[in-house]
Amino acid sequence: MTLQELVHKAASCYMDRVAVCFDECNNQLPVYYTYKTVVNAASELSNFLLLHCDFQGIREIGLYCQPGIDLPSWILGILQVPAAYVPIEPDSPPSLSTHFMKKCNLKYILVEKKQINKFKSFHETLLNYDTFTVEHNDLVLFRLHWKNTEVNLMLNDGKEKYEKEKIKSISSEHVNEEKAEEHMDLRLKHCLAYVLHTSGTTGIPKIVRVPHKCIVPNIQHFRVLFDITQEDVLFLASPLTFDPSVVEIFLALSSGASLLIVPTSVKLLPSKLASVLFSHHRVTVLQATPTLLRRFGSQLIKSTVLSATTSLRVLALGGEAFPSLTVLRSWRGEGNKTQIFNVYGITEVSSWATIYRIPEKTLNSTLKCELPVQLGFPLLGTVVEVRDTNGFTIQEGSGQVFLGGRNRVCFLDDEVTVPLGTMRATGDFVTVKDGEIFFLGRKDSQIKRHGKRLNIELVQQVAEELQQVESCAVTWYNQEKLILFMVSKDASVKEYIFKELQKYLPSHAVPDELVLIDSLPFTSHGKIDVSELNKIYLNYINLKSENKLSGKEDLWEKLQYLWKSTLNLPEDLLRVPDESLFLNSGGDSLKSIRLLSEIEKLVGTSVPGLLEIILSSSILEIYNHILQTVVPDEDVTFRKSCATKRKLSDINQEEASGTSLHQKAIMTFTCHNEINAFVVLSRGSQILSLNSTRFLTKLGHCSSACPSDSVSQTNIQNLKGLNSPVLIGKSKDPSCVAKVSEEGKPAIGTQKMELHVRWRSDTGKCVDASPLVVIPTFDKSSTTVYIGSHSHRMKAVDFYSGKVKWEQILGDRIESSACVSKCGNFIVVGCYNGLVYVLKSNSGEKYWMFTTEDAVKSSATMDPTTGLIYIGSHDQHAYALDIYRKKCVWKSKCGGTVFSSPCLNLIPHHLYFATLGGLLLAVNPVWQFSTSGPIFSSPCTSPSEQKIFFGSHDCFIYCCNMKGHLQWKFETTSRVYATPFAFHNYNGSNEMLLAAASTDGKVWILESQSGQLQSVYELPGEVFSSPVVLESMLIIGCRDNYVYCLDLLGGNQK
Repeated sequence: MTLQELVHKAASCYMDRVAVCFDECNNQLPVYYTYKTVVNAASELSNFLLLHCDFQGIREIGLYCQPGIDLPSWILGILQVPAAYVPIEPDSPPSLSTHFMKKCNLKYILVEKKQINKFKSFHETLLNYDTFTVEHNDLVLFRLHWKNTEVNLMLNDGKEKYEKEKIKSISSEHVNEEKAEEHMDLRLKHCLAYVLHTSGTTGIPKIVRVPHKCIVPNIQHFRVLFDITQEDVLFLASPLTFDPSVVEIFLALSSGASLLIVPTSVKLLPSKLASVLFSHHRVTVLQATPTLLRRFGSQLIKSTVLSATTSLRVLALGGEAFPSLTVLRSWRGEGNKTQIFNVYGITEVSSWATIYRIPEKTLNSTLKCELPVQLGFPLLGTVVEVRDTNGFTIQEGSGQVFLGGRNRVCFLDDEVTVPLGTMRATGDFVTVKDGEIFFLGRKDSQIKRHGKRLNIELVQQVAEELQQVESCAVTWYNQEKLILFMVSKDASVKEYIFKELQKYLPSHAVPDELVLIDSLPFTSHGKIDVSELNKIYLNYINLKSENKLSGKEDLWEKLQYLWKSTLNLPEDLLRVPDESLFLNSGGDSLKSIRLLSEIEKLVGTSVPGLLEIILSSSILEIYNHILQTVVPDEDVTFRKSCATKRKLSDINQEEASGTSLHQKAIMTFTCHNEINAFVVLSRGSQILSLNSTRFLTKLGHCSSACPSDSVSQTNIQNLKGLNSPVLIGKSKDPSCVAKVSEEGKPAIGTQKMELHVRWRSDTGKCVDASPLVVIPTFDKSSTTVYIGSHSHRMKAVDFYSGKVKWEQILGDRIESSACVSKCGNFIVVGCYNGLVYVLKSNSGEKYWMFTTEDAVKSSATMDPTTGLIYIGSHDQHAYALDIYRKKCVWKSKCGGTVFSSPCLNLIPHHLYFATLGGLLLAVNPVWQFSTSGPIFSSPCTSPSEQKIFFGSHDCFIYCCNMKGHLQWKFETTSRVYATPFAFHNYNGSNEMLLAAASTDGKVWILESQSGQLQSVYELPGEVFSSPVVLESMLIIGCRDNYVYCLDLLGGNQK
């Protein structure tokens, strides 16, 4: 029996009944699908997938979407292929999603059309997929490609690999010897149902492939235990990436019942969610984590969720330690008849393993119970064992839980076959008393404090039983301080609670500190988010001595501090723009709760409705809302009319891009009619010199043969006279790499150059953009670096000190590198929201925005002969823009996505483009050169040597002549997205060098004539930014959130 067969069986009986309801909770009518509609839509999707998917080996299809009315149809459609569905959470960190997809060797993924831009933005630079995409209704099918060396699961020799590593892969797990030769094989066509990954909170996330045979018994047993009928309404409380969602979906659809789905944002608003679930839709069955339930607050739980008149028949709590009976009793309203269950399980044996219904007699009793609620009995087909430290099964005493069963088996990571009856260690410790199992805590909850062992969950249980504590959580902060976080309506009870804890806890278990918070932060799976709690405590420490407000201005300043702290923005950010939106500035649901908690702690009172304001309004409107609560009878300093009201749906519009932050002007540009004298260096060895011939000649840098005002870096000898001492940093061992062997690979020897860090500047998030360096002719000491980052910020930084001059918040992430206008008064940069921004170079103020049809990650190039700006877009077009007339002059289709940036060469006058299809071409076209991988790196020309340099996805740096013939290639240690930079050695020789970077964080210095390695330096994060070299200094961005300035030292400079 499979999951889809369960649904088809129910659909045949309840074809015209409501199967799914989606309520957006925005004053619009809910949308309903019958079983007939769901099944028909699923069949259409199945036929579509069979037509376009060519499966080789395991049949798995990714699903990248948000909760919606079509969700069950999409899942069912994938299962009917048959294939396993692989949910990818759009809001999860891109690095985690990419790791998951790569480890699964995922070949196909269905992306919801509404999520296309986010999917491309987060994954297009990391995934190497071709142009094969097919649309089906509200979905787009992508075909992905991975390098074989990156894939852990090799299907062709999977069984042989298992046989060779059988002992290694299951050495810590018990297998019944009689069944050792019986295995479950995931390569069987109808084996798998879905693929998930563990949270990774206790280590590296594990891939879990779940067979139908493992999950179906859960559905069948719960139908009986919960007595599910066609009259029931079940709520989809869990995200798809959390396996209880499978139970929620298929428990409803296999019983003729109705499944209620709401947007994720609604789940963040307890009062609204309670109204939707129990007033509007009369939900009868709810499965949730205790943390998710606690978010309603004890008063709302008692008056609505567990009231005497509630619609809720069944409440199943699992995924975390079950609340104590004292707490559970305090939550129930008088006369409540809801059946309450404790369910327990692990993802590695998806989904639940045991169940226990709390007897009505126990719930109504007033007797205090010292033991926690028991785990109960095993579910259908499940085997539960408790083992001591020696691995022996015990019938009494304490030990670790092991779970399994003949068919309750999942595949972890690269397992292809697994013996039936395999038992998995849970990491959970229990005590067995009179045949009943009681949960004690996780292995990682055990700490040693004051010389004694302590389970921190004991502290939480005791605290939660106190009447004044609505909910709480405990953390072992930095392994040195025990912190109790409490949600309480009364801020004055802190001292009382501390005294009560001293009564009921041993001395070594009393917390070091009690921290009052507005609500508990939780992960997307509904569990306590410990990392967020630690951040809250860190901010609590910082604000502890400063939490008294001296006035409205003080509130504004502290609100800005909390804003920057919550969003992980650097402290040197000059000022948060009034119009800044929380979600548009890097915020999310978890951070909004943290900000709410900090604000209410700051003002000393709760602020009704503040969470909704944080999620939908500007910082100025948040400030005014707080003022109205704190000082309602006084006139506020800033009136609400000063700020424009923004809707969540508008956050990608150009109006939401923020305002500039000023400190001082870099140059005195006032309008585009004024021509300023300056020199500009940008990625790909591009130099722009305007009215600067005297400046360059004086320094000995300009060749008389230079056409117009644009010169190549290779025609500039050495920009001297701008040297400063090294501040910090250290190069890698100079003996690690020295020269290039005949095959173009690094070889051992002595480095000719060393790199050291001069300064670094924090941007708040990853820096994939490349620097633009502007050198004023008459004041070279004010040389400036312009660069943007994923934090939506474009910033101007002093070249020599790293000090921020101004910052501008744009409408979305910035990977595009800036370029300067012909007059020097403007810089141009692309953005993920599809806009090309023209900003004033001295202040960051917006001058013009041009809209393309997709994300702009390509960096602009300026034609010094015409002043036109050339730029590419992910809409597969190249554009020529006249920024002074604010119009598009021409638009040309490139036949592929343009990720890299156009490169203009004046002699000969060619405009070069490169596409993700691996094609390098001249626009005319003159010639083309194809690599064995996509080209993310932009080409770099060297007119004096008549050469073109570029990096490729195949890990090589290439050198071609102007006719497209290969001169040399150098193999790096990772893919090359960065554009190389050709420059003269600063040691006074005429030696030409090439700076390049690979994605593993290494900065390579090569001799440009032969490709021989001169030096290598490893930054602490991935690098997608391209280097720019001025004098003996190299500027580059890194994914550790910093922009780096490195000194290049050679010869007697070391």
